[in-house]
Amino acid sequence: MKLLVTGGAGYVGSVCAAVLLEHGHEVVVLDDLSTGHADAVPAGAAFVEGDIAEDAAGVLTGGGFDGVLHFAAKSLVGESVSAPERYWHGNVVKTLELLEAIRTAGVPRLVFSSTAATYGEPESVPITETSPTRPTNAYGATKLAIDHAITSYAVAHGLAATSLRYFNVAGAYAGLGERHTTETHLIPLVLQVAAGRREEILVFGTDWPTADGTAVRDYIHVRDLADAHVLALQCARPSAHGIYNLGNGTGFSVREVIDCCRRVTGRPIPSRDVERRAGDPAVLIASSAAATAELGWRPRHTTLEEIVADAWEFTRTR
Repeated sequence: MKLLVTGGAGYVGSVCAAVLLEHGHEVVVLDDLSTGHADAVPAGAAFVEGDIAEDAAGVLTGGGFDGVLHFAAKSLVGESVSAPERYWHGNVVKTLELLEAIRTAGVPRLVFSSTAATYGEPESVPITETSPTRPTNAYGATKLAIDHAITSYAVAHGLAATSLRYFNVAGAYAGLGERHTTETHLIPLVLQVAAGRREEILVFGTDWPTADGTAVRDYIHVRDLADAHVLALQCARPSAHGIYNLGNGTGFSVREVIDCCRRVTGRPIPSRDVERRAGDPAVLIASSAAATAELGWRPRHTTLEEIVADAWEFTRTR
């Protein structure tokens, strides 16, 4: 298939583009490089530097594309609370322009990079696709709004669409990993301490109702995530919008992650306990049963050691 990957110079988008190329697909990456890196675009992919709202239509028109994988987004939770206008415009308004470009060009398939933030604070775990969606920040709210828009486009215009709601993505693949200008994810932050780029890692809350008192999260390897996108393209059905959670189904606490990073790196990694952050849930664990049943997807890189080791190799060699 000929595929457009928006945000394909970012972390998840670049790995997915690389895996799509391995499967023999023709890949065109569209990225404005506001947070991505030109050198992350995989060899073999065509690259267009541009904006999804302004340039997607020109790329798609007459291009014979079989699908779009949409990763381009603003994704900092804290910023989305302090500057929600950037998220409603950058995520929702621009994606509506992309959807119009897809419709006008007659592109039949769409895979959307959604998020577990659409659920907010869960009533119970593991979280299923039928769990209530009550996002607690503008980032999650904009992703949920896009999911609703995609559903309406699928029904009205025959689009074969899939939204994949990620939990905590980590690890590295094919020399591609996390290198955000503003890093907020636990594993790369801990590894920055191991690499001497940061003095310590902060542990937000030690009185959570968990086994060791620290918050528990579900971590998914980025290569497993990419495999799910390949399957989503194959399984998409016209006029339908499938929504699937992607996670390991296993939770690891903040202390478990830090201890694992110490073992993998052989470094001491100082940590400091501080107060909880407002809005942080105690436990977030995914049920990926629907993705297994309907897409045939199962995560293969499920141990925390493997996820951390791949991330450390990338951190160490950058």
